[in-house]
Amino acid sequence: MTQDEEGALDLVFTREVPISPGLVWEAWTRPEHLVRWFTPAPWRTLEAEVDLRPGGIFRTVMQGPAGERFDNVGCWLEVVPHQRLVWTDALAPGWRPSAKPFVTAILTLEAVAEGTLYTARVLHKDAADRDRHAAMGFQVGWGKALDQLVALMREGAA
Repeated sequence: MTQDEEGALDLVFTREVPISPGLVWEAWTRPEHLVRWFTPAPWRTLEAEVDLRPGGIFRTVMQGPAGERFDNVGCWLEVVPHQRLVWTDALAPGWRPSAKPFVTAILTLEAVAEGTLYTARVLHKDAADRDRHAAMGFQVGWGKALDQLVALMREGAA
């Protein structure tokens, strides 16, 4: 697969937000914050578990408005404080292969004059998964979740 073909399997969300990379980082890396913003309303995040090191667990349990639950388990691949987080559900904690991989996500945080340039690049194994994720409302969902993150951190949650 060429680099162009690989990029064609990605979904990207970018926005400048009026809070510091440090506050965005705290929201992403502390379970007590994740459960308050991670899933776009009316969905909820019921549980979050973070072992912030390569190979460590990144787990969330989401609940939909009809009560459906989704347990998402993966591991961190890269952790660069206040700059970059990379995780995947293709691997479980301890680098164990997972049964149903869906995404690998790369979150970059860049300090800008007004706060943070927030970029999420989500990589998919094939076009079908990319299209399914887009149809699930990737852009709107990531936007709502980011709005919730910003509101939480502006309230002084950190």
